[in-house]
Amino acid sequence: MRCPFAFALAAAILAMPLYAESPAPDSVIAATVNGEAIRLEEVDAIIQAKFAGTPLNAQQMKQLRTEIVSGMIDDVLLRQFLRQYGPKIEAAEIDQHLKALEVSLSKRGKTLADFYRETQQSEAQVRETWTALLQLSGYVKQHVPDDQLKLYYEANKDQFDRVEVRVNHIMIRVGPSASATERAAARERLKAIRAEIAAGRLDFAAAAKKYSQCPSASDGGDLGYILRRGMLADEAFSKAAFALKVGEVSDVVEAEFGLHLIRVADRKPGTPSTFEKCLDDVRDQFTDDFRVELVAKLRKQTEIRVTVP
Repeated sequence: MRCPFAFALAAAILAMPLYAESPAPDSVIAATVNGEAIRLEEVDAIIQAKFAGTPLNAQQMKQLRTEIVSGMIDDVLLRQFLRQYGPKIEAAEIDQHLKALEVSLSKRGKTLADFYRETQQSEAQVRETWTALLQLSGYVKQHVPDDQLKLYYEANKDQFDRVEVRVNHIMIRVGPSASATERAAARERLKAIRAEIAAGRLDFAAAAKKYSQCPSASDGGDLGYILRRGMLADEAFSKAAFALKVGEVSDVVEAEFGLHLIRVADRKPGTPSTFEKCLDDVRDQFTDDFRVELVAKLRKQTEIRVTVP
């Protein structure tokens, strides 16, 4: 029996950026990556797909463009790397994956055409994305031995055992455009709150109700039970939560939506797994982490020019 990450690679298709298939050569360039252009119309096509019908002012549009361009830069970096170092993927292999997807969709009364329409991708775009994902998977299989994967499994056993923790948190919102002064002030505020909790002068749930800027504040900051991955998008938050013992309060944690204090109220042990039974899923998850680390490394080595209007 495989662990719950078996289809991570295929599911990742839906998270990859969408691209205009044939942008006009004279269109506005939003960024260049090693001389390869990301065009503004490609960026705006993604915004239109994700936020159709949502009115956006100039500031919101610029922020969205900046965020989406950043993700597209990561994607271009990965594809450039794989074009040079990734294994060759035959068209017949993509055909097999599309056929399997078609069979799966038919069981739900849908077709490939429905899939392309709902994900706003053409067949060519899906083929290109799937090729990149299979190249990445193949690269890891060629270069990462099982003993390295076993070390990864042991370091992330909570994830593969499906361990759950119940978390409460106190959050102060700090946006991506916040100044260093604003960020430092929020950190000091949370440190002061933590000191009050540690001294027994303030209950964590009461502090969350009073100070937290998350909707969970009314419930004492209770987010319920979470898995190590797959339930919260923010890796920094999840990693910090699973490092805590029951009843322990974290130091200040910086995550996507702000700064947090985290408390673990309970821990469920999950179901013990073995490396051998989870090997495919360990490799899938390792590949995803490898992608993140690879892109971060490539960003430091690459000539990137951002000109988002």
